[in-house]
Amino acid sequence: MCPSPQVPFVPFTPALSPESAARAFYETVRHRRSVRFFSDAPVSEGTIRLCIAAAGSAPSGANKQPWRFVAVRDPALKRAIRLAAEAEEREFYERRATPEWLADLAPLGTDPDKPFLEIAPWLIVVFKLVKTDPDETGKQGKTYYADESVGIAAGLLIAAIHHAGLVTLTHTPSPMSFLSTVLGRPAHERPFLLLPVGHPGEGATVPDIHRKSLEEIMLVR
Repeated sequence: MCPSPQVPFVPFTPALSPESAARAFYETVRHRRSVRFFSDAPVSEGTIRLCIAAAGSAPSGANKQPWRFVAVRDPALKRAIRLAAEAEEREFYERRATPEWLADLAPLGTDPDKPFLEIAPWLIVVFKLVKTDPDETGKQGKTYYADESVGIAAGLLIAAIHHAGLVTLTHTPSPMSFLSTVLGRPAHERPFLLLPVGHPGEGATVPDIHRKSLEEIMLVR
């Protein structure tokens, strides 16, 4: 038997029409694409705050909420992030990536140059907390299923950005430790994902790729 809960419970109100709501959400997100060509047109801080608030609604192991979202708009910081990211990307393309990996990337036309890291009005850097933030005594606790929890939050963030009429790109230079240095983050926060966020640039294009069909990705047993 589970022990009595130590937090109060409140009534939960489900959606009135689950299938209609699911269809409306699908019709929105099915048009989402990863975009590499950004406009420098401004995006309000309020919009970014709401997208991150949506991400913060994600479930997490033991409700530890092991995430930190650093929203970067300062041009000098964006420049520093771009230079460090491109250095890691050159290492990847010239030395680290296997021939098979490069062949898989070739149709997408990616390369070490990442101008979008400066052009996009915002960069959102998602950090994973490997321990909780220190309390008033400096003590830190454990986090649980941090990778899974932050991954779910990142998915909600991407969906929220798309729903807001903006575009983004999941950028994961490896290693990403330079993000901790540039942004002055503490040791218990580890870089997880870098998302440029903004409006698509004029004439922006995306690769003509297709997603697997529902029959390929779903089984009913």
